[in-house]
Amino acid sequence: MGGVNPYIRKVPLNRPTMPFTVTFIDEETNTSKSYVMDPSKFPYGHIGLDGSLLAIAEEAGVEINHSCGGVCACSTCHVYVRDGSGSCSKATENEEDELDKAPALTTESRLSCQCVPDGSADVVVVIPKWNRNQVSEGH
Repeated sequence: MGGVNPYIRKVPLNRPTMPFTVTFIDEETNTSKSYVMDPSKFPYGHIGLDGSLLAIAEEAGVEINHSCGGVCACSTCHVYVRDGSGSCSKATENEEDELDKAPALTTESRLSCQCVPDGSADVVVVIPKWNRNQVSEGH
């Protein structure tokens, strides 16, 4: 249930033209899952920016917390792009402002809702173990 933030100017993005692989590493469970992102079959427009790491994770069945629905209004979808960051869109000022609120920032830090790979390289994403919604609903 994504949307757009009306206060953020949309930036042009390079869309992938060929399939590429995104590997998600979950620090909490010490597991990984790879997903081949085929741009000709990908369901764009669901969450975050079109083709964002968050959208790819959702399609792959990989859970990344995203309290704002992927509109760059929080920092809960903070991940580390370990490999392939050169193929990803540059962080905007709005993304950097939100990242300032995230814990444990590194030079690899990105908001998965805003980070869009162009397909020129495979990407490895680390989902930090603290990136989990710990709230459990009762009956």
